[in-house]
Amino acid sequence: MGNLGVQEMDAGVADVELTRSLASLQWGGTISALLLLLLNRIGPRSHIQTNLLAIYLFISFPTALFKILRGQFGRWVALLAVALHLFLPKTFPVSRFILFVITPDWVADGLRDNIVGDILCLIIGVLLCIAKICEIGGLRNFECSFNCSAYFLVICFLFLFTILYL
Repeated sequence: MGNLGVQEMDAGVADVELTRSLASLQWGGTISALLLLLLNRIGPRSHIQTNLLAIYLFISFPTALFKILRGQFGRWVALLAVALHLFLPKTFPVSRFILFVITPDWVADGLRDNIVGDILCLIIGVLLCIAKICEIGGLRNFECSFNCSAYFLVICFLFLFTILYL
């Protein structure tokens, strides 16, 4: 009987650690991805990197905020974004935001609450590194500015939060 209490306590500690690592992935990964989007907007724009970061955000966005975006509020924001996109198509790329709102629940839950989503986050990190290296001219003509250095530093944080969760 005494061992049963220890096993339950170990399971409780494991649950707390899993919750902390999930929170670090969600908040740290989201902040890192948003910084990468900002750096992508400031420096040379890459649609591939933006699309990869949108998928990363979809997988790692904090649960409370994700539920708000998938609710009634998100639908209204999506409607306004589509209306603005009709008049200003270059300013408001709506398709990336609509990904949060209209994705079926079984796909969203399957990617967010599964190891597949975490592995996909790692793959996205690798693809972001490859895309940035190709953008700056490869490894032979390596000319890295402040934007490039900051980009690689934030990608390291992106990897860190993803690996902490695994």
